[in-house]
Amino acid sequence: MKRRVLFSAAAGVLLAGLTVLFAPTSPASAHGNVTGPASRNYGCYERWGSKFQDPTMATQDPMCWQAWQADPNAMWNWNGLFREGVAGNHQGAIPDGQLCSAGHTVSGRYNSLDVVGDWKATNVGNNFNVKLFDGARHGADYIWVYVTKPGFNPVTTALKWSDLTKVSEIGNTPAAQWTQRADGVEIDVPVALSGRSGRAIVYTIWQASHSDQSYYFCSDVNFGGSTTTPPTTPPTTPPTTPPTTPPTTPPTTTPPASGACSATYALSSQWSGGYQAEVKVTAGSAAIKSWTVNLAYGSAPSVRQSWNSTVSTSGNAVVAKNAAYNGALSAGGATSFGFIADGTAATPTVTCTATT
Repeated sequence: MKRRVLFSAAAGVLLAGLTVLFAPTSPASAHGNVTGPASRNYGCYERWGSKFQDPTMATQDPMCWQAWQADPNAMWNWNGLFREGVAGNHQGAIPDGQLCSAGHTVSGRYNSLDVVGDWKATNVGNNFNVKLFDGARHGADYIWVYVTKPGFNPVTTALKWSDLTKVSEIGNTPAAQWTQRADGVEIDVPVALSGRSGRAIVYTIWQASHSDQSYYFCSDVNFGGSTTTPPTTPPTTPPTTPPTTPPTTPPTTTPPASGACSATYALSSQWSGGYQAEVKVTAGSAAIKSWTVNLAYGSAPSVRQSWNSTVSTSGNAVVAKNAAYNGALSAGGATSFGFIADGTAATPTVTCTATT
């Protein structure tokens, strides 16, 4: 059961005086997303995950700005866009105008993704790949890819089923046939078109194999631009440019050990009454199955939000354990997690332990 905690953003950082609900950890029940061309919430997390409180987002990326403010969980929980029990009746389950939110799934968490406007678009050619990441290695019963018809303008028009044309699909594909990664699997679905130019939406339906669980993703593209290479990793490491005060202390690191792990702590940003930190976890000379990072402070910390890990406090320490999808690392492999805490930033003593 997902525990929810109240997070109050600093004045002038998010909305002044606005309180929003955050999920404290990455989801255990949702497992993937389209990473290229980036889906709407994946792209917002990738661009703004470590600087979501930066007010310049309002002018530089206004559609992500409204989405972050509507429900930040839709960004932190970037792999939760699914419905259960659809039984293949996708059009019956998801009304027109709600395709990007998977029919207002999870009590409306992703509704902001349906908002019509100038979403950041990935430049693609007429031949491109849709890259799907699956952190839980479920594979697919099928993956269907649609593109909006010529003349559709996503900047001014809500997406309907009648606006879409299916352009590519693959059938039953076990996870063993996908490209293997330390943190999951990924697969490319090729799309070949002709004569397309201008803005469009790529709509992907992924029917996961482990249960009747269907995932739905809207990716904004601009045909005719230079092809953008999709990211090679899921967004476990958000953008590194800090939005406010840069780190004032150097990162602290635990030395790697054979068959163990090391962890590097860095302050991402800070503001009056709070701060955000990122921790990179690296396996030693042998692969590991799981990891635990201990961050020891001089006084008891107060963590308000975390992602890509399960975080608890023990005395004056923050204890972070891997999420379901990023515990297994190959030798020398790395992942990361982050958290937001109240108070003044302090540099902790960092230790990392692992199981092999």
